[in-house]
Amino acid sequence: MDVLAAEEATGFPHSFLSEELLRSYVNLFIRLVEAAGAVVIFVGAVIAAVQFVRAAVRGRHRDEFVRVRLGLARYLLLGLEFQLASDVLRTAIAPSFAEIGKLAAIAAIRTALNYFLGKEIAEEREEVEKNEERERAGGDRT
Repeated sequence: MDVLAAEEATGFPHSFLSEELLRSYVNLFIRLVEAAGAVVIFVGAVIAAVQFVRAAVRGRHRDEFVRVRLGLARYLLLGLEFQLASDVLRTAIAPSFAEIGKLAAIAAIRTALNYFLGKEIAEEREEVEKNEERERAGGDRT
């Protein structure tokens, strides 16, 4: 089917369906998703820095710093998910085997980071909750 026949059959001009135009749209989406991930990580880092300074000035104990780390870790996890999404988009249109291999390696690394960060968050959250329970139990006795 030639270009004119394709245009007549679909009702769309050939340039609307071209791989080149589709690639440019996907490249725009990739940049937007990467930027969103970077913004999430940056905002999380700023919030964590402010909370850290506030906790340090107040002279809070270890649990306060653990909460800051947990909050930052959540932002990092979300930011990494956005970055992984942009990598998936990058290989969405006619990927080569090299691109698929890169995506697999990046996905494996980011998935491992997400797994270990998630595990650390769960462990730290559990520790904070235990400490809060101990403090409440100790506070009830006095």
